Amino acid sequence: MQRTIPQLFETSAAHYTSNVMMWEKKGERYQGTTYREGKRLARNFAAGLMSAGIERGDRIGLIAEGSNDWVVSELGILYAGAVNVPLSVKIDELSELKFRLAHSGCRMVIVSKTQLAKIREIKNDLPQLEKIVVLDRDAVLQVDEIPFVSIQDKGEQYLKVYEKEFTDRWQSIRESDPANICYTSGTTADPKGIILTHRNYTANTEQASRLLIIPEYYCSLLILPWDHCFAHTAGIYTLMSNGASMASVQVGRTTMETLKNIPINIKESRPHFLLSVPALAKNFRKNIEKGIREKGEKIEKLFHHALEVAYQCNGIGWDKGKNASLAKKLEYKLYDILLFKKVRENFGGRLEFFIGGGALLDIELQRFFYALGIPMFQGYGLTESAPVISANVPQRHKLGSSGSIVPNLQVKICDEEGNALPVGQKGEIVVKGENVMAGYWKNERATQEAIRDGWLQTGDLGYLDEDNFLYVLGREKSLLISHDGEKYSPEGIEEALTENSPLIDQVMLYNNQSSYTVALVVPNKDAIRRFVEGLGLSLQTDEGQAAALKLLEAEILEYRQDGKYAGEFPERWLPSAIAVLGEGFTEQNRFLNSTLKMVRGKITEFYIDRIEYMFTAEGKDVCNHQNKMIMKRLG
Repeated sequence: MQRTIPQLFETSAAHYTSNVMMWEKKGERYQGTTYREGKRLARNFAAGLMSAGIERGDRIGLIAEGSNDWVVSELGILYAGAVNVPLSVKIDELSELKFRLAHSGCRMVIVSKTQLAKIREIKNDLPQLEKIVVLDRDAVLQVDEIPFVSIQDKGEQYLKVYEKEFTDRWQSIRESDPANICYTSGTTADPKGIILTHRNYTANTEQASRLLIIPEYYCSLLILPWDHCFAHTAGIYTLMSNGASMASVQVGRTTMETLKNIPINIKESRPHFLLSVPALAKNFRKNIEKGIREKGEKIEKLFHHALEVAYQCNGIGWDKGKNASLAKKLEYKLYDILLFKKVRENFGGRLEFFIGGGALLDIELQRFFYALGIPMFQGYGLTESAPVISANVPQRHKLGSSGSIVPNLQVKICDEEGNALPVGQKGEIVVKGENVMAGYWKNERATQEAIRDGWLQTGDLGYLDEDNFLYVLGREKSLLISHDGEKYSPEGIEEALTENSPLIDQVMLYNNQSSYTVALVVPNKDAIRRFVEGLGLSLQTDEGQAAALKLLEAEILEYRQDGKYAGEFPERWLPSAIAVLGEGFTEQNRFLNSTLKMVRGKITEFYIDRIEYMFTAEGKDVCNHQNKMIMKRLG
């Protein structure tokens, strides 16, 4: 039997027929769709695609917010033997969207009402694009647009006559056939299309399910973008293979409205676990701490004391309870009842844990959520590995690590010559297994660079400890490189600066074979203003600007000798000069990608003049005229 996604779904639909597969908010409450009904909808849509002339291997774009129809669309595409090209709804640059659809050669695109205008703008320049299918039933359509429901209706009629042809089609799919072409965020000149096969997905789903037990009664609200591989595998297919259910966020009229629905929908859907990324985790923490502050100074002090007690009891998870007395454990239990339980109720009351991915998650954030009784377990992966490589899970975890390697995956740490390194030594993470991509679409050169003798070169640095826990240190391409050739990953310093300083929202370190490191700093405007006004000054004056800049500099000096955080990092990698920025790194300005990681190449290219200025005597002085001008504008 070929281990394809339709086969995985057929097996689950047979075993969990009456279980709810998908929850979607329609009107005032969530309504469930069972596996039986999901199978009928997916088959009808697939048959409708076949009746519309879709052949095996055809590519179909899918750009829509997460919903029941998103899952039905992907399953239908795959049943028909076609290839789904899932696209981020956050792509606003039409040339980027056009590139992906043209490069993959999509014959059809399935689109939600909110994304339809983008397709209309570019369709005349896409000669291979023959059909546009619109998901929303209330959308006003143009001549060449087809309602999603009509494809399903045609499919239902098609199956009455051609059921054998339909069955032959999906059962003839090979596990080595492409299922998705997932495009990278384009941190280089053009984004690369990652070919993930049916077996890539089913293998990684098996690996994830063996590492993390998912009971069939579990539900997860999928708050990350569904086109992204992390939500795809760790959410949709892992839940599906275990007979569990997925819920979608209620789509608002605007992106901001949809984001505001997330906390409401969490309470309504009452998930057992959530998938997260660091940026989301930080927002959750900010909101929790804001709620505590609003209850008054006494409650805030009690909460922080409770956290300290929890940190002592929990350790790094691996050693939970070993370093605390019985009295401390009882004290923690009391605080859990009085404080932490009430926080958990804001997450629906059933939330057991988060699984974090996308980027390195600061250990302080991990300790914070662990103390609350809803641990945020760090995992690691990349789209090229479909994506899960390792994860911490309730049964086995060490805070600060990226967890245990998934079963049936070979991992080694290699030096620059490709030689395997012993336990504890740092090098590039290299992996081999059935979840590793088939290659990059129409890019043989990049494929050969990424996969050597079956081993995927991740481009990430890390090491394995004696217990086989993986520690990820950062991207090789983001490394700081000093004038003497020594290298260092900047992520730890950047995270420490933003986590420990209320004055710094974002920071990017830079050193490309220079004698010292510099930093691009996005300050917290409100905190800076409050500080300056507290001194009786204004950011419109030289004195006020200098005071603000000296304060920012002092935050960084805390990591140098005699500072509060002295010794946390080698001093040579701490910034000796800073450039204050007036605009933050966002997805809109393309300085963050879809998983909210900094796109260092684009940031460097845009701010190259500011960077070069910091390597001059004048620019090294924090109170230089450029920084003062930005501070003045912030006022």
